[in-house]
Amino acid sequence: MAIRNTPGLARTAITLALALAAGAAQADATLDKVKERGTITIGVLVNGGVFGSLDPATQQLVGWNPELARELAKGLGVKAELVQVQTATRTQFLISGKVDLLIASMELNPERAEILGYAPTPFFRVGGAAATLKTSGIAKWEDLRGKPVCVSQGSSFARPLSADYGAVVKGFKSSSDSLLALRGGQCVAAVHDATLIHPLLRNNPEWAGYHAPIAAEVLPANSVVWTRKGESDTIAAVDKVVRDWHRTGWLIATEKRLGIEPPQPLLQELNARYKQGG
Repeated sequence: MAIRNTPGLARTAITLALALAAGAAQADATLDKVKERGTITIGVLVNGGVFGSLDPATQQLVGWNPELARELAKGLGVKAELVQVQTATRTQFLISGKVDLLIASMELNPERAEILGYAPTPFFRVGGAAATLKTSGIAKWEDLRGKPVCVSQGSSFARPLSADYGAVVKGFKSSSDSLLALRGGQCVAAVHDATLIHPLLRNNPEWAGYHAPIAAEVLPANSVVWTRKGESDTIAAVDKVVRDWHRTGWLIATEKRLGIEPPQPLLQELNARYKQGG
């Protein structure tokens, strides 16, 4: 009788039911399509080095991000189709449907979680490191105040660098462009994932005049697999695969095989947890 006397409430209930039904359909859509076609399209960020590069001999994408993408597809029972993405456009690639998932050096933060979905179990943790000339005099993040600092467009490091440390942030299309700008004198430092900066400076003689003097990482955060918002079935399936990586120690073994240093403590922590059924 209450609903009969309050048509507005009834309309609201119907609208809510339709919205929930639409959300459920959306949640199932990606995983159903992936299973039907037998392939999943995963956007990967390839910046060079052990976290992702192009093998000139085979023209295949290799390294941490591509290996995770292929292993994720295997865990889902389908084949992987890898799509190389850029920092500035990776989110748009996912939202527009050009890729089904992202494994793209894209750490979890509240702003990204507002517009995208993600598998909650992280597969790594990383923060930002600053590459700078050994003669720059930079020793701590506060030394960047008022100075030009290069980052990739869309980088989560831009906000704390500006808001917390007073740096004058300059965005570039890719990390490669940002690092070239550093070498060209357009900025005093380039800030990118520590997993990119440290191997670059350690292994590349062209960077012998540069170092990463600031021990603390800026904005350390968990690395996760990203989905479109509301795709709960896809999220659950992906998260199960990531938990299995931790339980079996596959991530630790892959980190060691690829020579990623220093080892990420989070992997040991989650391996212990999931081996015990956590």
